[in-house]
Amino acid sequence: MTSALKLIVGDVENYESVDFASLDSVGELEANLKVAFDSLSGCDGILVFCDLVGGSPFKTAVTLAVSRPDVRVLAGTNLGSLIETYMSRSSVSDLDNLTSLALDTAKSQVIQFEMQLVDVEPDEGDGI
Repeated sequence: MTSALKLIVGDVENYESVDFASLDSVGELEANLKVAFDSLSGCDGILVFCDLVGGSPFKTAVTLAVSRPDVRVLAGTNLGSLIETYMSRSSVSDLDNLTSLALDTAKSQVIQFEMQLVDVEPDEGDGI
């Protein structure tokens, strides 16, 4: 998702990406998250986007967030919510409102395509 975000918005500021590779331990993930949090310490708050509820990245971020009132953790991230939230950061008043925007956007990005047939009247004109 970070690659796609950078492709769409260009250079990203005040943004850190932490991968959790298959060979990484939860201890390594925790250490990497702490480094990312420290690098963002000058920001007004930190919003963590995770893929799955209950996965190791989510549980580890939540564990770290318990002692950090400036951190919010979301799970079920999709690219639309990440892009919209990133692009709206400067216009949203605080971390709680930004978190709400991210949640609302993520929910609105999940849809089901439904085929609908439409009756079209034949054109009586000259065919142009």
